[in-house]
Amino acid sequence: MKSSTIALSTGLFLAAMPAAARAEAAPEGRRADTSFSVGEIVVTARGMAGSTDNVLTSVDRLGGDVAQAADVDNLYELVGQMPGIQVTDFNQGTTSGKFSMRGFNGEGNINAVKLLIDGVPSNSNDGNMPYIDMVFPLNVETIEVVRGTSDPRYGLHAIAGSADIVTRSGGTYLDARGAAGSYATFEGQLAAGLETGKVTQNYALGYRESDGYRKHGHTRRFGLSGKWGLALGDEVRLGAVARYYEADAQEPGYLTFADSRAHPRMTNGYNVSDGDTRDMQQYALTLGVAFSDRLDWSSMAWFNRLRDDRYVKFSAGASQQRRLTREDHHGLATTLHWHGVIAGASVMLEAGGNVEWQDNRSLRWLSAARVPTSQTRNQQFDLSVGGIYLQAIVEPAPWLRITPAYRIDWVGGDFANRLINTTAPINDYGSIDQPKLSVAIMPLDGVTLYGNWGKTFQIGLGSGAYLIPPRAVDLKPSINEGWELGVTYRLASTVEARLAYWEQSATGEIARKLNDPLGDFENVGATDRKGVDLQVNVEPARGLSLWAALAWQKAVISVPPPASPQFAGHEIDHTPHWLWSGGIDYRPSETLTFTLTGRGQSSYFLSSANSEGKWGRMTVFDASAFFQLGERVVLGLALKNIGDDFYEYAWWDGAQTLHSPANGRNVTASLRLRF
Repeated sequence: MKSSTIALSTGLFLAAMPAAARAEAAPEGRRADTSFSVGEIVVTARGMAGSTDNVLTSVDRLGGDVAQAADVDNLYELVGQMPGIQVTDFNQGTTSGKFSMRGFNGEGNINAVKLLIDGVPSNSNDGNMPYIDMVFPLNVETIEVVRGTSDPRYGLHAIAGSADIVTRSGGTYLDARGAAGSYATFEGQLAAGLETGKVTQNYALGYRESDGYRKHGHTRRFGLSGKWGLALGDEVRLGAVARYYEADAQEPGYLTFADSRAHPRMTNGYNVSDGDTRDMQQYALTLGVAFSDRLDWSSMAWFNRLRDDRYVKFSAGASQQRRLTREDHHGLATTLHWHGVIAGASVMLEAGGNVEWQDNRSLRWLSAARVPTSQTRNQQFDLSVGGIYLQAIVEPAPWLRITPAYRIDWVGGDFANRLINTTAPINDYGSIDQPKLSVAIMPLDGVTLYGNWGKTFQIGLGSGAYLIPPRAVDLKPSINEGWELGVTYRLASTVEARLAYWEQSATGEIARKLNDPLGDFENVGATDRKGVDLQVNVEPARGLSLWAALAWQKAVISVPPPASPQFAGHEIDHTPHWLWSGGIDYRPSETLTFTLTGRGQSSYFLSSANSEGKWGRMTVFDASAFFQLGERVVLGLALKNIGDDFYEYAWWDGAQTLHSPANGRNVTASLRLRF
């Protein structure tokens, strides 16, 4: 797999390069823009190699001004402010939660979002997002979410799209923020930049400690990062990134329905020894070369390390478990980009490839008060996934943009069950072909009509990726096929709106068994997802901006697995029909800013049986005020969950509903110093 990936990528690059010598200047046409923004987005340069500007699908961006002023427990809460994003808040120590989209839930059995931090792949083996905690809000420059199946840049985990957290780069600054609030919460953040000549340095430090809304919910988090850049003339730029993170947390556990309503802040006596310690590291080296103003090349090498040691007891009748995870992932990515004119048409060609190698260890024990009683899992498994893609953008007229693309991925690896001394090969997935096509029409300035179609894939994760007896037939990849039709409208900086309808279907969707000793999967069946997304951003007057997003979605099992024919037509669990978010920003003077935001969702079923009732409805409003003292000091006050509304995460353990109530009304005061 590795040699074929490198060979094919190199061939694509070499094929594209001769055209650069014959290129003419590209004519200027109308810009196809399918993005929607929350907050201010700073555009620093034209998108080139690997840029989202070359993707014609629903793209959402959250500005650094919103992120850096935020009072949140975890960064995924910020992503939850963006259109059509569902947040799953477990509220269990380091296993705090995640975000999802396009009719996929955040339960952890199917993780459908490729997470990146500064372009570095940042999912764990099972697709979860522990690395998102490494970034504190003050260091965020932009959060960019790409939805749908037409983006060819990523393969593994990009079932429904991707999200890239871009941290601050360049500039000379010193930015510090301290906050204190309810539940004995204290937070300190520092971000600094130094740019001298051809060298840039950016550093960030974050610390957060809190007792949490519920008893036995104390958490402590610490993160440190650095980014360095070196420009060798105007053509070559070298970069490096290093991040370190550690966390210790207690877990309050899950409550019965009766306890969650009578005493939502309590913990169970049997959860007294539950908790987690987590250590993570991330490193990357980057190289960018601009051969000309039409041809550039970027490459990256990266390494991630995850160490997680968790003790958890889910209910009174279950045993406590110790779950030990050790993962080392490393990879390479490269992209070559050219644009010019061929036969009078503006053309962009991009060829890219990426490969990653994973060394994973998963161990579990049954335990009592953190004393192991028996071992239930000892797995060592390697996974390698590599892919190449070729994308073109053809603009035969100033009002038309056509974007065909093709991606192919390959999978390798092996599995060892050290508990019983057996091994197994990877499923023979073969080459996973993913054709894609996008079209945009710009009939008027500010109006873009767009449509896209594409395929993505899902493979088994953990032990589910391997041919483990008694299975004797290789599991084929589940192919997700999706399409979207949308329209965007922009009127200068006054109005921004987007309306889109989408559908996505999967063949043979599989889901991890979350509490299975082997870590095996179950067959969900063929699935259909569809939805409508509506976003509007309006600035009716100077100092006043309003934004709102409404999403309707439905996810059903269209063809059930043979073992559960009764699930035909049932809804997929933990998928609400409605998601909404919105906000009002009002700045009556240069020194005072008021913000009101809200988010909510409808209820959902807890399992594919659709027989345990519907849960999870929520409506939450937050307010904040910022007062600027001079040029360098900003005072902030945030009131979250203004109405003290009860909302929760709920799940079904096979016999009963279990509940994790979310934070009640809480307040945070902050002080920010900028130099």
